[in-house]
Amino acid sequence: MDVQSILKMVSASRLVEPSDDKAGKTTIGSRLAFDDMLNKSQENPEQFWDRVAHELVWYKPWTETMSGGFPNFKFFVDGISNPCVNLLDRHVNNGGGNRTALIWEGENGDKAFFTYNMLLAEVNRFANVLKSFGVQKGDGVAIYMPNLPEAFIAILACFRLGAVYNAVFSGFSPKALEDRLIHFEPKVVVTADASERRGKLIQLKDKVDEVVGHVSSIEAVIVVDRMHTPLSMKPGRDFYWHQLREQASNHCEPEHIEANEPGIVFYTSGTTGKPKGVVHAGMAFVVQNYIYSKYHLDLHDDDVFWCSADIGWLTMHIWGIVGALANGITTVVYEGAPDYPSQDRFYEILDHYRVTKWFTAPTVLRMLKSMGTETFENRDLSCLDVIALVGEPFDQATWEWTYDVLGDKRICINNTWGQTETAGTPLAGAAWLTPMKPGSAGIPFFGIDMAVVDDAGHPVEPGTVGNLVIRKPFPMLCRTLWREHDRYIASYYSQVEGCYYASDLGLVDKDGHYWVVGRSDDAFNVAGHRLSTMEMESAVLEVPTVAETAVIGVPDKIKGEVPVVFVRLLDGHLDKDEIKQAISDQIVDQIGKIARPKTIIVADVLPKTLSSKIMRRLLKEIVLNGNVSGDITGLENPSSVEHIKKLAGGMFQEAE
Repeated sequence: MDVQSILKMVSASRLVEPSDDKAGKTTIGSRLAFDDMLNKSQENPEQFWDRVAHELVWYKPWTETMSGGFPNFKFFVDGISNPCVNLLDRHVNNGGGNRTALIWEGENGDKAFFTYNMLLAEVNRFANVLKSFGVQKGDGVAIYMPNLPEAFIAILACFRLGAVYNAVFSGFSPKALEDRLIHFEPKVVVTADASERRGKLIQLKDKVDEVVGHVSSIEAVIVVDRMHTPLSMKPGRDFYWHQLREQASNHCEPEHIEANEPGIVFYTSGTTGKPKGVVHAGMAFVVQNYIYSKYHLDLHDDDVFWCSADIGWLTMHIWGIVGALANGITTVVYEGAPDYPSQDRFYEILDHYRVTKWFTAPTVLRMLKSMGTETFENRDLSCLDVIALVGEPFDQATWEWTYDVLGDKRICINNTWGQTETAGTPLAGAAWLTPMKPGSAGIPFFGIDMAVVDDAGHPVEPGTVGNLVIRKPFPMLCRTLWREHDRYIASYYSQVEGCYYASDLGLVDKDGHYWVVGRSDDAFNVAGHRLSTMEMESAVLEVPTVAETAVIGVPDKIKGEVPVVFVRLLDGHLDKDEIKQAISDQIVDQIGKIARPKTIIVADVLPKTLSSKIMRRLLKEIVLNGNVSGDITGLENPSSVEHIKKLAGGMFQEAE
């Protein structure tokens, strides 16, 4: 890794101090009080987690707050509670039943809302529906749905029963769905007839029909009649949600659940390889994300929060479901594309619902930036108070635009780092309490012990790039891989003794802020110099005509590896040769000649997930192999793959 060029990027970033006035209006009341709380949580995490857990409702207290260590650990041992009770009943019982819990809007303009009382009644009904199919504590329920209220209700019903749920991204193909269902073995699948994306109908039940016969564990398929499309319903197996609901009671006693019992299974994978079923303990997951969301976003009772992720990604479960509902606020759910039917759709939602706290991804903000200020000049965004992000490195240029232009220098930006395996974000700031730093991922948060180490596991000096590791367990960290505990140990605990290995590269700067500069497999060596995708992409994005970029490393017979740069340009810029030269010059100027790209590819569109994350590993596979072996139906824009193949497919095959 070219340390000097990274340090140049890091040193160019400024600390943005929160005002004392804003700090005084936070839930804790001052930066001094927060710093004291943070320090104590890291010095004595057991005492901290004990205090936090006592803020929630338990049927039986725990005998030990923390037990064991990596890779086998427990929290709140023998403590009995229920996640759903802490997300819904607790607020209803405390007089908050008539507060709005959930606001839903579909791409076609359909709308619905639920108070905490209403949501609890619907969750109880569906919990009783699941019980009627024999679902008990520990049984599996698969949820293959878009962002619908029923998806939230189904998840909360699983929490209430102690069922283990797996949410599968509704854009996945039948083959990707089948792989997950065969491995997970659910008793019930919950889906919808169809959904709408950019005005096009996407059939879901038909995909389920293709695979359900290959999954022997499935006893029932429950279908939400979202788009009223004609369906083939198999008697005795397929049932409509609304018909079952009509027959179900709105009262259901919650199951008593030990804090470490599994509650969530989420599959992670790249473009190839067998998916890993990451297992999270239900109640421990709730405890930590309750307190993290409260401080990451500075949540107050009257906040309106919008997590713009898809229900198929754990981000929505961390923030939009558990984080929001545990804190008793209003959460917004949108089913649809961010720029459809018009480019200002996201701004319309922010304005209309007076969203105060918004959780999104860096790529979404880069997309909005590329559209220009005219897309929001007729919208009143003065309601926005905090924007939080996760998913990938956040370049400084887009940070500055978000703060100066979109936020008019009056918002807090909380860029964070987390993984499916870590659940919430162990690197982050506290809104209006932690100084912001453009590009950084924040600081180790409550109860977190992190470090940057070399390949031998020795801590490196500040300003040195190394491997990001976690040195102590915390409640929301994954407990195993579904039915693959040996793989769990090999994946996360075989690299650095006594530590969770994140497979991310990072550094700590002089102010104690962490910078995550890319995946360890995203960095690449050019003639013995290790380059980071983040630093190169940050340089490219400073070229004014560039809207989006992705950098990959490909094999080279002489240099080992060489960088290939993909860019999408702002509308109206046609002189590609001039822009390519400007990009190359910018990289050389900021990083050095060693980083000069082998090739710069100007594309009309880049392949993205529904959460707008550019699929860099997919780009690399196309460049090297000319094709994609993994499933692409989960992309926001599957047609982009053919576009990239025409531009770059197999161009470096001879270098392998």
